[in-house]
This record gives sequence, structure tokens and C-alpha cells, in this order.
Amino acid sequence: MDFQNAFTKKSSRRQVLVSGAIAGVASAFGLPLIAEKVDAQSPINKQNDLKILNGALYYEHQAIWAYSFAAGKLTTTDVGKAVLALALRNQADHKQHRDALAAAITSLGGKPVKAEAKYDVSSYIKRGEGNVDSDVNIAKLALALETDAAIAYTQEVAKLKTPKLITVGASIGSTESAHAAAIRATFKSLGVNLEIVPAAFVSAENRDAWVLKV
Repeated sequence: MDFQNAFTKKSSRRQVLVSGAIAGVASAFGLPLIAEKVDAQSPINKQNDLKILNGALYYEHQAIWAYSFAAGKLTTTDVGKAVLALALRNQADHKQHRDALAAAITSLGGKPVKAEAKYDVSSYIKRGEGNVDSDVNIAKLALALETDAAIAYTQEVAKLKTPKLITVGASIGSTESAHAAAIRATFKSLGVNLEIVPAAFVSAENRDAWVLKV
């Protein structure tokens, strides 16, 4: 089935907001509050955790930028408005992730990495995992980014040394997976024949099952 036709045929703002609620539910159960001081067990552990946290913060900045950048490319059609509604829902979660990570880094005595003016997503476009040339392809690009975020958190959380931070990282990672599922649910609700959760795991090994090609 042609994705653009499917979106055009069945798109509505309400449908996407319902799909986006998947991400909202994950957030609501969500991030442990870490405003209090986080103590690493040793200087080596602290440096280890700071490096991982700042790496995660870099990609949260990238996600926030990507949604803002894509929003400027969306049309004002029903399809564009639908994709925008879900994008804003997901971006709001990324902003909370950013703030939580920055707080944890500061708590450990580190300096949170700053957001850059722009980020390079050309590798995704070259692989055909989305684009900015249509509303549907923008949604696919967001899906690829969210899938990679979920995979990255799964891999990096295991390297953290501070128990509280492991909990925070796992919570963020689960929300990134929910974002990917929410985007796939939007395609599903608009008539595309696919599984919302296509595999039992979100991993590098089954990444291709999650992303959608242009």
C-alpha cells in the first residue's frame, strides 16, 4: 500500500493524538526525579558515568532539534498537522529527558554538553530511512531516529556504574521504544498494514524490523 495515500485517506488529528498517547503513558510512569544529588561510588565510576550521560544528552539535543527542524518542513495539510501533533508529543518527552540528564551530570560535578545549532541526519536519508521531502517521509525519519535512540540506551545503560542512573537510563530507553511504537501505531491507524511492535526486542540485530524505508 502507498504510504502517502494511506495517510491522505484516513488522516485525522484525533487518530495521531491517540497513537501519541502511547508515548505519553510511558512518560507518565516515567523518569525518576533526580533533582537530589547523585553520588558515584568512585572517581573512576563518576568519569565513566559522566561520559555516558553526556553522550545520551548529545542525542537528546539532536532529537529535539530534529523535531523542530522537521516541523518547519511539514505541510499544512491534514497529514502534516497529524505528523506535527505526534512530533510535538515526542519532542516534549525528549525535553524532559534532556533536563533529567543535565541535572544528573551537574549532580556528579560535570558540565552538560551544549546543544548544537544543527545536526547531520544525512546518513538516514542516504539509507532511505526517511527524508524531509514529504510528511510521510518525515515520520519515517523520526521513526529511525527513535529506534536508534532506544537501541543506544539499551547498550549504554549497561555501562553505567551508579544504580540510580541505571534506573533513569532504563526509563528513558523504554520511552524511546514507546516513541517508535507510537509512530508505527500512527501508520497502522491510518491504514498501513504493519505490526505496531514488530519484534520482541529493540536491538541492533532486529533494527530493520522497526524502521520503514522510503
